[in-house]
Amino acid sequence: MLHLRLIVPPGRTEAVVELIGSTVGTTHLVVLPGAARDPRGDLVLCDVAREAGDQLLHGLRELHLDRDGSIAVENIDLSLSRRADAAEKEAPGEPADAVIWEQLAEATHEESSLTITYAAFMIVATMIAACGVVLDNAILIVGAMAVGPEFGPLAGVCTGVVQRRPRLAGRSLAALLIGFGAAIAVTTVFSLAMTAVGLFDATMLEGPRPNTAFIWNPDPFSLVVAVLAGIVGMLSLTSAKSGALVGVAISVTTVPAAANAAVALSYGQYAQMWGSMEQLLLNLGGIMVAGTLTLYGWKLFWATQRGRWKRTPPAPRT
Repeated sequence: MLHLRLIVPPGRTEAVVELIGSTVGTTHLVVLPGAARDPRGDLVLCDVAREAGDQLLHGLRELHLDRDGSIAVENIDLSLSRRADAAEKEAPGEPADAVIWEQLAEATHEESSLTITYAAFMIVATMIAACGVVLDNAILIVGAMAVGPEFGPLAGVCTGVVQRRPRLAGRSLAALLIGFGAAIAVTTVFSLAMTAVGLFDATMLEGPRPNTAFIWNPDPFSLVVAVLAGIVGMLSLTSAKSGALVGVAISVTTVPAAANAAVALSYGQYAQMWGSMEQLLLNLGGIMVAGTLTLYGWKLFWATQRGRWKRTPPAPRT
């Protein structure tokens, strides 16, 4: 269930209440006239089944409540109410399948911003992966995959394309490119410094690496895994199953490929560098295409459900 807290201009309260009452899956409606002070208006509270949340939010935005009032949405972790149970049964579909597009856009907006924290995670993850590459240590590679924050911008690009929000898509793509560019540059310097103190050596990169050679040798399976990871990643975001994102992070060779490219560049091993860059671009492209198609699939699915979001008025008594 979702809890909505609305500040409504007095002249639109009746329309908002009517919209909530006509939408399936809504309950616990509360209207407090004149309770809001900034902005001034009426305070309207209600609960709505997650499946019906996006349609209700769309209707509220059509009433320009986001512009002249306020719309706040919270997840309800526990609701002990027969009315809430009835509302969830009334709403078509399952809560885990529901997509709250505004919530998804807001989440990807936060995750795709080019911040110091984002850049630090990207750089440190790539440096950890560089150690794993040189030592041929699969544990370090997996650890670097889990630390890498690149799925946030990837999801932002997909969401921006599907929702036709060019600013979100552009900002996410910029964060992705700048983040990887900075990580490769810093890791190249890191590799040179580690070589200078005797901890890295060119022979480590040139020798047999059974655990990490796949990083710079892309093959059809690289694209297959990237596509599958893109699908699972977007499903985990839309259904709020964040735990699945960890599995996505450690299944795609993005950060390790950037690290291998940086170390290879520091030693002038251009064949490995270009192979790593090919692996990186293949994975990023596969995730973005698969994620975008997954969101389009969800959008098409829920578009077919729109006719079921209005309550059937009771039959007149005779």
